[in-house]
Amino acid sequence: MTTIPSRLARATRASVSAADARHRAIQLYRDWYRSAPEIVELYGLDVSPTQIRHAIRERFERNRYVTDPRAIDVLLLKGRQDYQETMNCWKQLDHIVGILLKPQTQPQKTFLQRFYEGRDEQQALPAASGVH
Repeated sequence: MTTIPSRLARATRASVSAADARHRAIQLYRDWYRSAPEIVELYGLDVSPTQIRHAIRERFERNRYVTDPRAIDVLLLKGRQDYQETMNCWKQLDHIVGILLKPQTQPQKTFLQRFYEGRDEQQALPAASGVH
């Protein structure tokens, strides 16, 4: 398939209302959803389009309750950019498998689990922070 970068390009714009943002989010979701078979074919994935659609749905559901219009616009911009990069084959197979198909959440560890590992990520400060 020939890559035509401009075929999926859209001008960046801010949503004028919550209804407009909702419409744009639904349109982006539909674009992703309809492209699932093509994504499987383009990247030669050994998963079904149904699994791709499920992963897409999870990604959208995770941001379902975002209400700040600016945050929604940023999410829409990043989602559209990710869609364009995916459909133009600008991503490697590892990007698709690692970012799209693997769960993005890490299980919460209890204090004792972190203690037994010998670290507490919540209390760790980077070395370059200047705090001693």
